[in-house]
Amino acid sequence: MRVYLDHNATTPVRAEARAAMIAAMDVVGNPSSVHAEGRAAKALVEKARAQVAAAMGAEGADIVFTSSATEAAALAMSGRELAGAAIEHDAVRAWLGANLPVNGDGHVQIADPAQSTLQLANSETGVLQDLPAGLALSDMTQAFGKIPVDFIGSAVRMALISAHKLGGPKGIGALVLRRGQEVPAQIKGGGQEMGRRSGTENIIGMAGFGAAAEAAAQDVANGRWEEVAQLRDILQQALEAGENKTIFVGKSAARLPNTLCMMTPGWKGETQVMQMDLAGFAISAGSACSSGKVRASAVLRAMGFDDTQAASAIRVSLGLETTQDDVLRFADSWTAKLKKHEQRAA
Repeated sequence: MRVYLDHNATTPVRAEARAAMIAAMDVVGNPSSVHAEGRAAKALVEKARAQVAAAMGAEGADIVFTSSATEAAALAMSGRELAGAAIEHDAVRAWLGANLPVNGDGHVQIADPAQSTLQLANSETGVLQDLPAGLALSDMTQAFGKIPVDFIGSAVRMALISAHKLGGPKGIGALVLRRGQEVPAQIKGGGQEMGRRSGTENIIGMAGFGAAAEAAAQDVANGRWEEVAQLRDILQQALEAGENKTIFVGKSAARLPNTLCMMTPGWKGETQVMQMDLAGFAISAGSACSSGKVRASAVLRAMGFDDTQAASAIRVSLGLETTQDDVLRFADSWTAKLKKHEQRAA
């Protein structure tokens, strides 16, 4: 039986999201139409907006639905010169102005929050950041649905989120705006999404996003991710017991409860991914958002690791359905393959 350990890339669709999307397929109206069918479709859109806002502590903020967090980043950052660090996701890094320094734990110091962007959690290492008040933008994509998120309390002006990271469908994200914050529309037309993103709404995706966000927030409140953190620690301890040369990235920092990033210099990450895939385990060599490319991580290089170390990195990211048996089987299989690698290299 295969074991899926790549939840930071994408997470299986939740039952709640699936049910909401199936129900939305039967709603025939266009949300912009004023008749009963249109009003029913509009109600679905607004329900989803309210669910997402409630789940991330953003009541009173504007939730602008987009096709992805990548589109949300473009909507937020186009025309702005924001400073940020090399640990940011490619979707954010593509728009950055000044580059901010990163320390060995993966933390970033912000001198001018109003002109800066800082992710809440890193997708590769899981390292969490302390967001300064007045921050212009935060990518909360990996954190939302795994740890408590309080958008209004954080005093961040804008945030990026995505449905498929928390059990919703792919192809739907959102830009969260503090009320009064304006962004120039990149897609112009009929004025949907409060004039910020035109085009007929993806009500099926929105319904799934809303239902997934609501369920994810409940899981966070019920402590389910604390159980996942225990499994992550069991996995790390099992791997450490078998091999001391491996570097566990962010080990001394606060991390997402599900994420383990490790480097074994001399054993390429892409090789490990392929070998573990053949053994029945889905893991990753870094972010999954580079069109299938495997390359030395810019995140790890920014943290001070050299190219040989960075090229050996793999990421194991657990989900709510991951079991202790899953992680122990992975540890046994990975350790056995490491021993074979060392024998060949000797």
